[in-house]
Amino acid sequence: MAIEIIGTGRAVPARKVSNDDLAAKIETSDEWIRSHTGIGSRYIADDDTVTSDLALEAAKNALAMAAGYSGDDPGERDRAAALEAKSLDMIVLGTCTPDFAGTPSTACIVQHGLGAENAGAMDVAAACTGFIYGLEAAAGMLTVSKKRKRALVIGAEVLSKVVDWSDRGTCVLFGDGAGAVVLEKTDAPSEGPERRGLVRTALMADGSGAESLLFRRGGTRFPFRPGETVEKGSHIEMNGQEVYNFAVKAVTDTIGALMRDEGLDKDDLAWIIPHQANARIIQAAGKRLRIPAEKFFLNIEEYANTSAASVPLALDEMNRGGKLKRGDTIMTVGFGGGLTYGGNVIIW
Repeated sequence: MAIEIIGTGRAVPARKVSNDDLAAKIETSDEWIRSHTGIGSRYIADDDTVTSDLALEAAKNALAMAAGYSGDDPGERDRAAALEAKSLDMIVLGTCTPDFAGTPSTACIVQHGLGAENAGAMDVAAACTGFIYGLEAAAGMLTVSKKRKRALVIGAEVLSKVVDWSDRGTCVLFGDGAGAVVLEKTDAPSEGPERRGLVRTALMADGSGAESLLFRRGGTRFPFRPGETVEKGSHIEMNGQEVYNFAVKAVTDTIGALMRDEGLDKDDLAWIIPHQANARIIQAAGKRLRIPAEKFFLNIEEYANTSAASVPLALDEMNRGGKLKRGDTIMTVGFGGGLTYGGNVIIW
């Protein structure tokens, strides 16, 4: 029995914002942003777009692919996705920018939007590692139940609504987007030379670094109080140097652990798909591991850091672009607030 990805999808807002666009509003430059992060642009949601909107679009694209639809007619896509949604047993959504704080889960909003009447739904709060955690959670729920066969795993964020646009050190880093995959429990083997699907996951955390990257206000520790006047709502606060140091080690440790535990050599890997936070983090980790840069798929120049959406968004771009071949061994790697980190090994 294998847990295989049978469909992928992604969605981004219509508005693309370049580094030069930002430089016209805040004190920065295209050269500074590119040299420090590798980012060239990002997609920014309008005022009426929320996380579940992007998640729903990515989910429909993934479900339509799972149903075998490959056209470009929105109506036909929606019909294919609606039929496929009825086969879902579970929806797991990773996000740190949910539609609502606490409840209802954004996954429940998506479940209703899809008409996935037979599916349970829940959010995963693991920040930028949310999709990595979500894949393992969904796979586990499929594995332990004979009745469950299909799950939808989504990473979705609207980070533009929670960044401090006066903080030029952080606001240039983030973008909005969503990515999704459909998981199916199949009769293919999960062990041996013909194994397929999700074969190994590493999930790790270091809560001692919790304050390195957080939304400080709005929870029970620092609630908004009646009558209180605040200049800023809850927004991303980040200690850049601490997060950078953590991220390089997290990527290095995760890749090393997965390769060791799975008995893999770097030549066995077709692709490593890392969380797209900063190109310099990936370059530094690759050098430490002596893994060629061309093994890492990067699209951060186009999308910036989309947190939990970055890995599934990249998966769909690669899949639809023909970069992923049947039988390829690929590795995903995530790291982010919490602090959380981890990765998956998947036989495509």
